[in-house]
This record gives sequence, structure tokens and C-alpha cells, in this order.
Amino acid sequence: MHVSLIPLLMGALFTNAFAAEARQGEGLLTRNVAVGKNSYTYQVFVPAKLRGQKNLPVILFLHGIGQRGAGGLLPTEGPAASIARGYLEGVPAIILLPRCDKQYFWNDGEMERMTLAALDETVREFGADTKRLYLAGVSMGGYGAWHFASQRPGKFAAVVSVCGGSPVRAGERFATVARGVGRTPVWVFHGAEDRVVQVSESRRMVEALRAVEGNRVRYSEYAKVGHNVWLKALGEPALLPWLFEQRLD
Repeated sequence: MHVSLIPLLMGALFTNAFAAEARQGEGLLTRNVAVGKNSYTYQVFVPAKLRGQKNLPVILFLHGIGQRGAGGLLPTEGPAASIARGYLEGVPAIILLPRCDKQYFWNDGEMERMTLAALDETVREFGADTKRLYLAGVSMGGYGAWHFASQRPGKFAAVVSVCGGSPVRAGERFATVARGVGRTPVWVFHGAEDRVVQVSESRRMVEALRAVEGNRVRYSEYAKVGHNVWLKALGEPALLPWLFEQRLD
């Protein structure tokens, strides 16, 4: 599940640094959350045009395995600042960026508690709309997205999984997740030539989801595209409008 770039939502900043000095309440903000005796750093991006507004949507983004580590996910200085900030400024939502520790995966209990605590703190700090919490993940983060969506039904208004797979390792690997996801709207992306996470992971997940009564799943598979399918997802003009149309009842 290795991915060498920070995909989706990060625009052109992937291998570069993020430059922008966040003013109070906007830009790239750094926060810490406690899980037991441990403290973890996460980041929040607030577009300048949304500063001070309440009832905003939140996108929780789960990165791939190559970005595991400590500290903030995004650097705070570098030459790609204007491009990166320009992209993120154009997303009409608060973007939550937790970072998975190197010894864990997203579906491990410690990271699950950290991520959900960071989400709760973000909602509380910015007065966000709990009916418009969105979940997106790429590669290892795609596995994580399925985990969180299935373990917390009714928490997220929509889910985007890019080149992910089932976090369940035994038994009904896909049906178990699909039953947990239930009717949550989902958009799945995968490259047909992916050699890192087999395309069958998404195909079987979509099949299982379509067997759930009332589920609304969209699936985009791209011929002759490998693990860098995040480029296709990023370039999908209907993705963000679709995402923000979704809302919990």
C-alpha cells in the first residue's frame, strides 16, 4: 500500500513543501491531541474566505503509508506554497489532516482513537456542521476510510476511497465492511493496472456495497492506470460538487 505522494486534496504540493504562515483561525494550523499518555500532532487547513464562519463542512483526509511519521503531515515552508495554498483555498471546507504513526495503520486502535479525537476537537473548535463530515483516503488511507466508515455508521455524510481495499483480513472481507457502511454514499476510484493494491479490492467492495439495500455507490475505474489513480480522482470535476451534496438526514 505504498504511495510516494500525498494524494487527493493536496493538489500540486505532493513532493514539495507547503508555504504559508497561517494567521489566527485560517491557513494551515497545527494542533495536538492526547490519547492516553501519548500526544499526537495533526493539522487543519481553513481557507481564508471561511475564517470565522460556523457550520462548515469538514473533510477528514487519510494519507498513504509513505507519509507515516511524527509531527505535522505537511511542511510549512517551500517553493510550492502558492500552488498548494491556491488549491486548498479553493476547497469550501475545513480539511483535517491527521498523521498516522510509523508503527501503526489507520485501523489500529491507537490511530482510530487519535483520529476521532482530532475530528471531535476540530468540530468543537470551529463549530463545524456534524451533518457534513466527509471521509477521504488514499491507498493505506483508503483502507482506513473503509474501516472508519464501517465502524462508525452514521458518522460521515459521504466516503471517498481511492485505490484502497478491505481492512478485514478474514471471513466475509467485503460483505462485513459493506454492511457497516450501509447506506452511506460512496465514490470509489481505482486504476485497472494497479500493482500495489489490486483493483479486485475495489471491485469486490463495490459489488458488496451494491448488495446493500439503499446504498448509493459510484465507481470510477481507469484502464491503463496504476496506483497513481489519485491524479484521476483529483481531476474529476464532479467529485467535490457530489461530495458537498451529501448530508446526513
